[in-house]
Amino acid sequence: MLTIDLHTHILPKQWPDFAERFGYGRKKFVWPESGHEDGNPCMRMMRGDRMFRRVWPNCYDPEVVIAECDENQVDVQVICTVPVMFSYWTKPEHGAEISRLLNEDIANVVRDHPTRFIGLGTVPMQDTDQAIKELERCKHSLGFPGVQIGSHVEPNPFTGRDYDLNLSDPKLLPFFEACNDLDMSILVHPWEMMGFESMTKYWLPWLVGMPAETSRAMCSMIFGGIFEKFSKIKVCFAHGGGSFPHTVGRIEHGFKCRPDLVAIDNQVNPREYLKKSKEQHARFWVDSIVHDAYSLRTLFGVFGSTRICMGSDYPFPLGEKPGELIRNNDGISEDSAKKLLGDNSLEFLGVDWPPKV
Repeated sequence: MLTIDLHTHILPKQWPDFAERFGYGRKKFVWPESGHEDGNPCMRMMRGDRMFRRVWPNCYDPEVVIAECDENQVDVQVICTVPVMFSYWTKPEHGAEISRLLNEDIANVVRDHPTRFIGLGTVPMQDTDQAIKELERCKHSLGFPGVQIGSHVEPNPFTGRDYDLNLSDPKLLPFFEACNDLDMSILVHPWEMMGFESMTKYWLPWLVGMPAETSRAMCSMIFGGIFEKFSKIKVCFAHGGGSFPHTVGRIEHGFKCRPDLVAIDNQVNPREYLKKSKEQHARFWVDSIVHDAYSLRTLFGVFGSTRICMGSDYPFPLGEKPGELIRNNDGISEDSAKKLLGDNSLEFLGVDWPPKV
């Protein structure tokens, strides 16, 4: 079966010190330092005076990535940047420059290995005009079928905005309209998790905050009427939809019992966007990163077999071994496995495979 990993991350082998280049943000920008751990090469991602994350060559060397894909029976990776690089808090012109650098690197990887990688771009969501401009470049110049965006856009001191933009915010509607019109798919990834500063112990931002962030994005787009306004828009939510599939009953109940608070921009029951029958598919996709068979069965019940795409969060430790949960699940038929492992991703991205090279 064709196996496509929809959710993977990659970094350039090197990039400039943006804080030095732009003259601000020393505590927020991430810059790379090459190093070794136990005799093995690695990259230290530095932030301020501390190391933010240590990554290995499988996060920045395509040849290493391809070798590990072969070991894991992965034919194609859909690659996108690491969310810490979004940089939505920067000046819009600097966010655009960072996006261009990251997108060029991903495009080069795809050009060098067109049968092993599909690229998703990143765009400066702090400025809608700049985001649309880079979206168009991703489509027409770089040949990407879509982009990755964050679950919300954090405050930006350079635009005078001291509040988060949820994905329902009217300021973002022109961007979603452009994605709809250009047929550019959107992978929504959680980042800058709510409550980050108040729950640093036990890795809670990643264990609790990330699932909540994905649900935040899903509810924002549903209640904001994004899927009503833009009938062709294609969206996939990372990490199995986060906490949404397991709390959709509560979400629907809130919609019904307090429409004065919930149904103010969209009067469509959120349940209407989910699987209703074999003939009626869910309105959006999720990836399969849920870590256990029970949760995967929940995804089948909420979204159906046609709206789940295999993803692994490669190469990070909180991800999964690509496709293992699907291949080793006796409750998944061969037909459903074929959809999850490859066909659903092709439909979401709107691409044919193999590519013409």
